[in-house]
Amino acid sequence: MVEEPVDESSRPSGSVEEPPPELAKLPPGRHGLPRAFVLHNQRERLIAGLAESIAENGYAGTTIAHITRAAAVSRRTFYEHFSSKEECFSVAYETIMEKLRERVSEAYEEVGDWPRAIRSAIGAMLGFLASQPDIARLCMVEALVAGPVVVSRYDAAIQSFVPYFRAGRDPEDLTRLSPAMEEALVGGMVSLISRRIVAGKAAELMELLPDLVEFTLTPYLGSLEAAKISKEG
Repeated sequence: MVEEPVDESSRPSGSVEEPPPELAKLPPGRHGLPRAFVLHNQRERLIAGLAESIAENGYAGTTIAHITRAAAVSRRTFYEHFSSKEECFSVAYETIMEKLRERVSEAYEEVGDWPRAIRSAIGAMLGFLASQPDIARLCMVEALVAGPVVVSRYDAAIQSFVPYFRAGRDPEDLTRLSPAMEEALVGGMVSLISRRIVAGKAAELMELLPDLVEFTLTPYLGSLEAAKISKEG
């Protein structure tokens, strides 16, 4: 497959940061790169282009032309990977959430002590989202307006974080906490994160770490111990 060149003069000046090496535009003509690499590169760039375009225009205002321009690929290349903007968003969302879940799971498993494992997991989530504001907006805000399929996957993704908190329940005391406590905690945490992203402060999400740790641990540990752990470096 040969990548069709895109007219870079149509790109607004200064609107796109230099992509990382693995997402850089492929050279035109017969570059001799393996087909699998080319396809992966194109797909990743389309996902990045979608996130950038949605950050600038919102989901409803984003067109395939916006995505291909940001990704520096042709319209034909887009349709070789996706049948529509909706499918591109759905695949992008699943790809991003898979990476996020991997980061959170690794951070959680690295720490043996449950309260500090929760702190580590929340920190990993915030760090991932803060490092990629466009991606953060796509998966935490725009997913809610991207159609019923994505909304269903959004709900499932939120639910996937519940077991981390449920693991902190005292097996000797099954009556003190509401059965829906973990869902409420995850929902409240997601709401706080989303509000910060909507306000254009995704890059500052790590500032929420102490508050989110204290908020989520207090029902299990009490306010004093939760506050202590929230302030640990």
